[in-house]
Amino acid sequence: MTQLEIGNKAPDFSLPADNINGGGKTYTLNNFKGKNLVLYFYPKDDTSGCTKQAIAFTENLEEFEVLNCAVFGVSKDAIKAHDKFIDKHQLKIPLLSDPDTVTCQAYGVWVEKSMYGRKYMGVERSTFLIDASGNISNIWRKVKVPNHEQEVLNALKG
Repeated sequence: MTQLEIGNKAPDFSLPADNINGGGKTYTLNNFKGKNLVLYFYPKDDTSGCTKQAIAFTENLEEFEVLNCAVFGVSKDAIKAHDKFIDKHQLKIPLLSDPDTVTCQAYGVWVEKSMYGRKYMGVERSTFLIDASGNISNIWRKVKVPNHEQEVLNALKG
């Protein structure tokens, strides 16, 4: 698996969205032609860090929209879990479901992790800023949640 770099063409994807913010539609990279896109990958719905991150992006969504930028979260979780997560925390960002990890693998975020000495495969919290031409303009790996949405906004503003 090759590691994506800034300037690379973003890998295409075709993923179903939640039924609340995403309208239950399937989204592809083509849906965002002519628009910037924040695609952030997170480990699991309704866990502490993932909740804080989703709330932070929700609270700043208008600022992203003013900059012609859509924000989508991606995890392995099922649509039903996404809907519950969105409803519970009044999230405004659409969440995409990648149960087979095909998109996670294409973006290089499906990695071996370790907890309490046990190794397992999981999603590395990562964010990709994709420009209006479909190229990767910024990458954040092993994201620390506090103020991350501000880092992304600053990069978007250039």
